[in-house]
Amino acid sequence: MSIGYQGEPHSYSHQAAGELFAGEERVGFPSFPAAFAAFAAGEVARLVVPIENSTTGSILPVLDRLAGNDLHIVAEHFVEVQHALLALPGATLETIRTVHSHPEALSQAQARIAAHGWDAMPEHDTAGAVRLVAERANPAEAVLARPSAAAAHGLVVLAENMVDRDHNTTRFVALEPGPPTVPDDGDKTSVVFETLHQPGALALALTELGLRHANLTRIESRPAHSAWSYRFFVDLRHEPGRGGYRRIFEPPPATLSNLIHLGTYPAANGD
Repeated sequence: MSIGYQGEPHSYSHQAAGELFAGEERVGFPSFPAAFAAFAAGEVARLVVPIENSTTGSILPVLDRLAGNDLHIVAEHFVEVQHALLALPGATLETIRTVHSHPEALSQAQARIAAHGWDAMPEHDTAGAVRLVAERANPAEAVLARPSAAAAHGLVVLAENMVDRDHNTTRFVALEPGPPTVPDDGDKTSVVFETLHQPGALALALTELGLRHANLTRIESRPAHSAWSYRFFVDLRHEPGRGGYRRIFEPPPATLSNLIHLGTYPAANGD
């Protein structure tokens, strides 16, 4: 079974895919659109993508692709992200002028980067940025990436723990094609819904979910299909299995509209 991810070997997505599906073939794609297109075309059986980070929040290019497509979430996985600063042998913190990495990685270390006066240069992938810096062989350039990516490209670690917050962690989800199911150990559900455009509509929706014993762990507002209308991505905990899911969503809450079930799966860390 092939597992798709966005990036290259030694990226955090490559790591997450390997930890979720040990021993399976991993196939990297250069961008999120390319990864989702390959997944939709059946080129890979599953897709592992980051969905949120504890420092910078939601990964919007992923979140916006979850609704309205023939896919569902089957698992989640957390990866502690402790970027290192990698550079050519002989480079020092004083010689560095530019730091390359994925935009999310740069955001997670923007205070550290600014403190040194370095310029941040976004690239499509952390591991790809490592390869780029190695190929360019410029001692004034460095990259934020996994420490283990250094040796594979002939770079060295100049500094470790290059993050603004010690808890910096990325949550990944695994996607499968087709409609969602509710496994017996599934105690976490992701949905997206809209509400009426009237005062207190969201508050009423959240109250109804609470009365049904849903424990919301995350809510994110994103633009819907029409201008100035919004939909809400929600993660919530409930009792395991079909019974726990039905207690929340059957019958469908009257305060929600355009409800889409994105998946039910075991919570990874008891949040």
